[in-house]
Amino acid sequence: MLTMAPLLMHSPDVPAQVREALRAAYDSDAEPDERDEHLRNAAHLLFQEGGLPCADVKELVGLASCCDC
Repeated sequence: MLTMAPLLMHSPDVPAQVREALRAAYDSDAEPDERDEHLRNAAHLLFQEGGLPCADVKELVGLASCCDC
């Protein structure tokens, strides 16, 4: 799955909390469940801050359509 997360985590236009959640998700020590939790948190924060549709923010951070924002 193509994800924009690596770009988002370095963009000053993305809220700091979203960038932090994305960095935590891509931390080399993160377990798969922990990574998904951080990605869901990033999607939720981006959904609240950005006004984008839920499906779009999930795609941006690299989540499947399995969960809600």
